[in-house]
Amino acid sequence: MPGKSPYATELRRRAVRMVAQVRPDYPAEWATINAVATKLGIGTAEPECTA
Repeated sequence: MPGKSPYATELRRRAVRMVAQVRPDYPAEWATINAVATKLGIGTAEPECTA
């Protein structure tokens, strides 16, 4: 089970909304996530391990 997020709930909700809004502007979802993370000043996200 993942640990508690260091980010506030509202910040995470805002990030999700922003990704959904600007997704068409980027060639891939990962590029969108990185751009939103940078805009929010929360660094870059790391891909989830699916192994």
